[in-house]
Amino acid sequence: MMSLYFVFCSDLFSDQPHAGLVTFRSSALSTFALGVSAGYFIADLGMIIWFYPSLGGMEYVIHHFVSLIAVAYSMLTGEGQLYTYMVLISETTTPGINLRWYLDTAGMKKSKAYLLNGVVIFFAWFVARILLFIYLFYHVFLHQYQVKQMHSFGRLLALVVPVVLSVMNLMWFWKIFKGMKKTLAKRH
Repeated sequence: MMSLYFVFCSDLFSDQPHAGLVTFRSSALSTFALGVSAGYFIADLGMIIWFYPSLGGMEYVIHHFVSLIAVAYSMLTGEGQLYTYMVLISETTTPGINLRWYLDTAGMKKSKAYLLNGVVIFFAWFVARILLFIYLFYHVFLHQYQVKQMHSFGRLLALVVPVVLSVMNLMWFWKIFKGMKKTLAKRH
């Protein structure tokens, strides 16, 4: 929720010229919220490694590790927080994914709730993990002169992490699409 607030509602990252470079803006609240996110990624990554591979394969380890590095860097330096929050919006799909696991574990694969959950995941994933990433790349392009002023590691994170996560998101989206198509075909 904080990601949505900072990206779409807060003036912290608006394009106001008097506010300084967008790549270096931060606040106590934005830094604190990134700390909470870092804690989440540490806890989740720990569980994934502890129960490996039952909670997810290597792609989950890579996703969480790359995300943790980017979130921690942004939190500790104040650099690139806008882009970090744009990427964190994609985590709004996680409760739907978790609910799907619960429905599956409860033996409800044939229920309307499972079908509705799949359709919601498909559209939420498309918006939060495909369209928003396209907007992020567009924003980076428009503000490339500001991105170039970041420290080299921060610049690397701002450019490489979204690309890596986008590739993973596209692969997962393709699986979601095939699964939804298969499920809808069975229902008709």
